[in-house]
Amino acid sequence: MTETGPIVVFANFLSDLAVDLNEGQILTQWAQQAPRKAWLLRPGDMFVTPVPLSREFLRYVYDLTGVPAESVAVIEVPPAGSVPLARAVREAGLVEHVRALAGDRGAALLPTALDASAIAFARDVGVAVHPYPTVEAAEAALQMTMLLNTKTGFRETAEQLGMRLPAGRMCRRTEAEGVARELLRDHECVVVKPDRSAGGHGMRFVSRDDLRGGASMPLDTVGGPDGLWVVEERLDVAESVSIQLEVAASGTRALFSGAMRTVQGAFTGYASPLPPSSAHVADELEEWGAALGRHLAGHGYAGPFGLDGLVDADGVAYASESNIRRTATTTPHTMVSRLTAGSAEPHPAWSVAKGWTRSPMDFDGALARLHASRLAFDPDRGEGVVLYADAPPDGRSWRYAVIAGSAGDVEEQEYALAEVFEFEGG
Repeated sequence: MTETGPIVVFANFLSDLAVDLNEGQILTQWAQQAPRKAWLLRPGDMFVTPVPLSREFLRYVYDLTGVPAESVAVIEVPPAGSVPLARAVREAGLVEHVRALAGDRGAALLPTALDASAIAFARDVGVAVHPYPTVEAAEAALQMTMLLNTKTGFRETAEQLGMRLPAGRMCRRTEAEGVARELLRDHECVVVKPDRSAGGHGMRFVSRDDLRGGASMPLDTVGGPDGLWVVEERLDVAESVSIQLEVAASGTRALFSGAMRTVQGAFTGYASPLPPSSAHVADELEEWGAALGRHLAGHGYAGPFGLDGLVDADGVAYASESNIRRTATTTPHTMVSRLTAGSAEPHPAWSVAKGWTRSPMDFDGALARLHASRLAFDPDRGEGVVLYADAPPDGRSWRYAVIAGSAGDVEEQEYALAEVFEFEGG
């Protein structure tokens, strides 16, 4: 983030960058993660959020970060359906309010997703888009950003850059079943993925048995009747991995890497650093990420991005997709770095996950359990559990982060948390 002026944290989870806006239900679900962006706030910053934040959660964030509550502005935008956040701000009549707070202070917009609506909003409000020098520079990067947040765009680019990919093909929706049948001649199972999607939304696994006897292959509606899809061999996956990097004026640098926790291909959590079982792929991931970063920089992109991969049972890494945006781990990593700055462990291990309690709790009740069990994050020790995304609407599906000196300590604290919160299946 910029150190020279305030930022407008713009939690535009409802964006066509990651998935088609017609997928309203999943976008609304993703937007419930917006409160985590509060961990980015510094004195003088603003936060435009599509969901309300509880006073208890904000007090908790301010206490741990040392940010005076009166030094920041939180602008809660009323629900407006499955529309981009910029449009919701306009419909709520809040543009002038944002402009008054940010327009004459040298502020920069920090969107979750760099999309056309965010760029137009920055222009309306009269601010730059972080980390670009001008709105025009951010706009110049939009075409490549949109392309590399698709499965087809990534496969084409990854092949050009020499990354190892699972065997697969790109096709139209109407061709997907035929392509799957062809690939199943050589592979036991395939993965069928919509072109523009995230978090495993719309993905499905298809085996030879699934298509025996003339059975059809129903697909999710994402992407529409003529949308693009990718059909790939399903690898014998031992680990799903990811590296997060940043493109800056000085070049591309790796920020962190780790293992993704997934269920049927859907993202459910993350642990950093890479576990010993897949640590050997770190250099190759960084090499691929650096190549992708140079490609992005050549097309005007600046900022964070992620490269996901798969490690098969033989220990071989394959690139699977790129996320040219702030991902589900970008803000948690910033939070971890911020909360542990100056602690005894300069590079702590950490994880993010979600657990379901058997009965609902409010934020203060959940925090009280952490303190009573001595699991709450301790700034002096630089470790513990952080409730990083406010109380969930259902009071049961809690997102949390665990920070500790080692991966083993993180695992121990997660087990202890599951007992204290009485997570289902814990």
